Amino acid sequence: MVLSRVELDLTRRETMKALASPQRFHGAVEQAFPGERRRRLWRLDRLGGVLYLLILSEDAPDLRGIVQQFGPLTGVDTARTRDYAPLLARVTNGSTWRFRLTANPTKSCLSPDTAGKRGTVRAHCTVEHQKRWLLERAQKHGFELQEDAFTVTSQQWLQFTKGGTEGKKVTLLSVTFEGVLQVCDAELFRKTLAEGIGRGKAYGQGLLTVMRAGPFNG
Repeated sequence: MVLSRVELDLTRRETMKALASPQRFHGAVEQAFPGERRRRLWRLDRLGGVLYLLILSEDAPDLRGIVQQFGPLTGVDTARTRDYAPLLARVTNGSTWRFRLTANPTKSCLSPDTAGKRGTVRAHCTVEHQKRWLLERAQKHGFELQEDAFTVTSQQWLQFTKGGTEGKKVTLLSVTFEGVLQVCDAELFRKTLAEGIGRGKAYGQGLLTVMRAGPFNG
């Protein structure tokens, strides 16, 4: 697997459009890979005052299209891709990691007239319930969390229309968690890193990244 990063230029109209309608980023990410369309994990990250698009994928993408649409107009190539395998190899039972996760914490609400059917999906809107959502999912994703070892650093409602002006309206809450976790099932945790957590993966949700040392400097 590889982790890629592209700097985004907030002065560009296309970037601002994509921030309002994240399916634009999703389309650009998919176009960076030849062959059959498959869902890749991606998210937006702000590091050192700069906004980046992160992409985790099985194979290396061609980032030129993303840079042309959303990257700096300076002509400097700021796109970076690095092998994710060395990090995955360091994941062992009992190892501790600093983590960042952007996810869509939700719950299924049943009503009396939906017996036997899937309930309405609603967002967890308070920090307390958002943290509880992640705590409840930790072990089945291969890691353990202490309630005082992580926090919600940001949350934002995303509202846009999927598939053009006449398409389906999408509303979701994007929440970023940061803190420290401990691996309890290395194989399962590596699967979680590769596949993400929760809903909304097409819209920049679900990507969990970890680090033990300095920031990404590919």
